[in-house]
Amino acid sequence: MEAMEDFLKTVGALYDETRVKLLKFIELYGPLCVCDLEASFKMTQSRLSRHLKILKDAGFLRAQRSGRWTYYAIRAPMDRFRMEALKEIRTMPLKLPELEKISKECEI
Repeated sequence: MEAMEDFLKTVGALYDETRVKLLKFIELYGPLCVCDLEASFKMTQSRLSRHLKILKDAGFLRAQRSGRWTYYAIRAPMDRFRMEALKEIRTMPLKLPELEKISKECEI
């Protein structure tokens, strides 16, 4: 049953336009702080954190604290199913916001 739950969590995470855009955006720009994503997507911190948690719990993202900030990046290694989903997202002609970098550069 665990495999089914994992599959449904993964598919469910992708069933949201904002989360798909967040994945493509993070893959495009690399590790980003929540504050950078907030500014870029013009989204409240609470709403954004919910989307990021869903993507992290579904196995797409990793989170790393650096000082007072948490940075999100595409998780590696990743299983074939998630990699194929990201590959498909890469090809989608999504309208992404401009990156508004607020945090200082962080090496993750």
